[in-house]
Amino acid sequence: MSLWFWLDEPMVSAFIERWRPETHTFHMPFGEYTVTLQDVAFQLGLPIDGRNVSGCLAKFENFMEGGRPSWKWFQELFGELPPPNKVKQMTVHFTWFHERFRVLPQDAIEDTVRICARAYIMMLLSTQLFGDKSANWVHIWWLSFVANLDDIGSYSWGSAALAWLYRCMCRVANRNVTNLAGPLQLLQSWIFWRFLSLRPSGWVAYLPPNDGKEQRVINYRLALDQLTARDVH
Repeated sequence: MSLWFWLDEPMVSAFIERWRPETHTFHMPFGEYTVTLQDVAFQLGLPIDGRNVSGCLAKFENFMEGGRPSWKWFQELFGELPPPNKVKQMTVHFTWFHERFRVLPQDAIEDTVRICARAYIMMLLSTQLFGDKSANWVHIWWLSFVANLDDIGSYSWGSAALAWLYRCMCRVANRNVTNLAGPLQLLQSWIFWRFLSLRPSGWVAYLPPNDGKEQRVINYRLALDQLTARDVH
């Protein structure tokens, strides 16, 4: 999602080419290297211990909360339902959330603040931390996690995000999948933090070169081939 951050796809692709699903590590010239829970906590500031992020994620269309169908629950939490053209199965188009809840009124009451907070968290979860091939669609299976905002910090979001990143990279490595998914902002920030030669300089806004993507992938492959242990932070 370009609304959130700029992804250097050729650089990320060059790294994922070196991903080994059997060890969950990148095969580098100097040895095996990987993203750890410590990296997640440092880069994203997410908790890496606490309650598991699981439960209603499977077959959510059959999930009921207190006997309420999922879309009725959605209406109770957000005060309205999205129009039919913004709904696809158990997802809502990102633009509806963004246009409807991106601005918090100055005179907002507590209920409105909570609704906007839920919407923002739902967008982050579906498009950033746990993004998949559905891209611009927000899954409503996150309702059970945003229903009680006081509890949301008790979950181990960091470990769940890392597990999802591993899974997405394994899919690409094993099935020749071309579309990257997952918390790629975590992977990119980890690359910038750990590999000094690939890090943007100073505080200048990061804008990748204008070279063609294929050539840039080749350039990154060559750069990775030349890395030594001294190049890693």
